[in-house]
Order: sequence, then C-alpha cells, then structure tokens
Amino acid sequence: MSKMKTPRDVLNLIKGERVEIVDLRFMDFLGLWQHFSVPARVIDEDSFEGGIGFDGSSIRGWQAINESDMLVKPVPETGFIDPFFQAKTLVLICNICDPVTGEDYTRDPRNIARKAATYLQSSGIADVAYFGPEAEFFIFDDIRFDQNEHEGYYHIDSVEGRWNSGRAEGPNLGYKPRYKEGYFPVPPTDSLQDIRSEMILTLEKIGVLIEAQHHEVATGGQAEIDMRFAPLVEMSDNLLKYKYVVKNVARKHNKTVTFMPKPLFNDNGTGMHVHISLWKGDENLFAGDGYAGLSKAAMYAIGGILTHAPSLLAITSPTTNSYRRLVPGFEAPVNLAYSSRNRSAAVRIPLYSTSPRAKRLEFRCPDPSCNPYLAFSAMLMAAIDGIQNKIDPGEPLDKDIYDLPPEELEKVPTTPGSLREALEALEADHDYLLKGDVFTSDVIETWISYKMEREVQEIELRPHPWEFALYYDI
Repeated sequence: MSKMKTPRDVLNLIKGERVEIVDLRFMDFLGLWQHFSVPARVIDEDSFEGGIGFDGSSIRGWQAINESDMLVKPVPETGFIDPFFQAKTLVLICNICDPVTGEDYTRDPRNIARKAATYLQSSGIADVAYFGPEAEFFIFDDIRFDQNEHEGYYHIDSVEGRWNSGRAEGPNLGYKPRYKEGYFPVPPTDSLQDIRSEMILTLEKIGVLIEAQHHEVATGGQAEIDMRFAPLVEMSDNLLKYKYVVKNVARKHNKTVTFMPKPLFNDNGTGMHVHISLWKGDENLFAGDGYAGLSKAAMYAIGGILTHAPSLLAITSPTTNSYRRLVPGFEAPVNLAYSSRNRSAAVRIPLYSTSPRAKRLEFRCPDPSCNPYLAFSAMLMAAIDGIQNKIDPGEPLDKDIYDLPPEELEKVPTTPGSLREALEALEADHDYLLKGDVFTSDVIETWISYKMEREVQEIELRPHPWEFALYYDI
C-alpha cells in the first residue's frame, strides 16, 4: 500500500481498494489502543479538518462526564488496511481535540509526543530523535487469574514451559527450553518460529519494518521482534501496530500474548530496551571521539537520563509488575550507571557497529507495559535536559557488578524498588518534563493520582499468595 499524505490520498485509497469500513484509533491515557468504526462513505475531507465526535468520559484518565464530548481527527499518513477484520477495513490513527476550542487535547498521549518532537526542534539541539525499541513478550497457551474476597490466584501454561517436562502429553516430546536458557535454540526446542515469522510478515505488510525476530531467554514462549528505528511519533504509532499484530496473530493460532514485564517467577522478565539517537541534518549528534565513540552531547544526554531515571521510570516502567522485573539476577538493568559492556547498567552503548551513523544510547529500564507516546517523550525530555544543563554522567560502570566489593557497590545508585517509589520520585522531579509545555502539570498530577489510587493502593490492599506460606501458621 502506497504511503498516504493527504486526505485526498485517503479518499482515493478508499475508492480504489473498495474499503467498506474505516476504523478510527487513538490511545487512552494509560496505554491501551481504543477504536470505533464508521462506514467508509462517512469519511470525507472535512473529517480530517473538522473531526468526528465521540464520548471521551469513558476513556481512562480523560474528561469528566460533564465535559465528555471530544473529537478525533484522522492522520492520513498513519493509514493501513487491517489484516484481521472480515470486512475490508482502513485503520486511521487519530489526534484528539476539544470540540469547543478546537485545540489539541492536553491529555492525548499522541499530542504529548508531537509536542516533544516539536520542542526538540525549537531547542536548536537537533532536528529529529530516532527511537528503536526492542519489545519482548510471552506467547502462552493458557492464562487464568482471579482475585476476590476469599481467593487469589493466576495460572499460566505453555507447551514450551519447563514446568511441563514431566506432564503426560501423549506423548511429551521433551523439548522444553530450560529456565534462563531459551535464547536462540533452533526448533524443535523453539516451537514458535512460524508464528513469529507470520507476525513479522504481517507487520511488514502494514508498513512496519522489521529487523529480526527470535526466541528470548525465558522458558514458556518468550519472544522478541525488533523494529527498524523511526522518529518519535512514528515509532510510537508503530509500537501500537506491533502489539496489535502480535496479539492477533497469536490469537489466530489459539495462543495468547502478554507484554506484562514479569509474568513468570524465577525466570527472566520482559523488557523493552530503547535505542535513541539525535540527528541534525545528516549528522548523528551522538557520534564522537569520547568513551565508546560517543560525543559530549551523548554523554550529557546520558547524564540527563540517569539523573532523572527514578522519576522517568514512573512513565517508562509504569506498572507494579515492572518492579518484579527490575531486580538483580535476571539481566535486568537495576544500576543507574552507563557502560559499553555491562548489561545490568541502565544505559548501555551498543558496540555492534563502529560506524558513526550507528552510534546510539540504549536505555534498558523501560518495559512494553508503557504508553510509548509518553515513555519516548519523557526519555527525550530527560536527554534534552542533560544536554542543556551539561549534566556529567560520571564514570562508566564497566566492571562486573556481581564482583564489586560491598563498599564499592553501595556507591552505585539503583532503580526504584516499587511503582510507589517511582511515582514519588516523579512528584518530586518533573520540571524537565514541563519544558515547552510538552507534559503539563495536569498530565503529571493525573498520572500520579491515577496510578496511586487505581494500581499501587489496590495492590497493597490485597493479600499475596506467598504471604500465606510465610505467615499462616504464626
């Protein structure tokens, strides 16, 4: 499908492809894609300028019931033919606007990302920020969970799960990846090659370029598909397409995908290492002759990310489950330091290529439970703040963290231990996000209050199954 640029391009495609339905999509405040559909005949050029109305009061974190009317304005260049619907359907990603003022809605995550990209340009530092997330996920065969007044449990199953090595499967063929040893085995141990290949071919058909796919470290169907880098807003759009395709291809095969950071106890969690670089014209501003081939601007960007990391994680690792992943012993980046070698450092400098064009930073703390528009924007704002204020990141952490003596280890700051800690850090440190009106005070306050009330406090209210093992007989 050729790239659409104007409303007229969209209308021509609707006619040429005999599109029957147009599906209008937007992101809620917390990070789930939302949609509603209209007959294709409803869409005309005014739909792109004047927008189409909907009720915003039921969208998490958005308008109050007395201010419920909102507008979606489709963005032509985001369009793709949906690969899953029975009726021929054109998907258009939308921006959200206030119907009274006509202004972009400040709590629309895509609007925040657009403002972040604009602020970068207005700062004079760079023209564009490129992002390349490595989103991991699990492909399971079954998931059951419940919590009520007298019980709480979850049950996960996967034909690949090492825990099934003794199950009667009629026959059990025995090819189950060992815990922490699922990285790169060929079939039959890797039983999900064909499904992952279908995922990447479907993604490419809708315009999302893919660089690689493979089994990941954990048992039980952990996977990774890597997208080619793109500018901030486009990559945020692509990550939504990615999650949509991955989940729906899995469903076709009667399997289920989760992007939860830590669904399995005692095995590796699911992260989303994010590569970032800043460019001005044809120049990669992060390439230089300093440590690991980095420029001063890159070092200052690292300083900004590390300085603001505790508050940044409230947005890039935004679930209570995120902090089950950010613990030592599972290749998780728990140390707020940088390194070209140490994968337990929060920021790593990849050395796969010596080309200046490939020079970038890899922020390893985020996970794919985040809202990408907010997460990438917050990362960019932290990097910009580091550059503007020439924040020194200190010395790299190139030693093996597990061999450091206690007196040296205690000098290395670590990631927050819980979502509550990260949200408290965000409450104390968010001025860097307010620059250029990218994030507003209302957005920060709404994020913190929603997460505290609906997630942190709700988790803290409920007994944990392991508490019964620890305390039932006291």
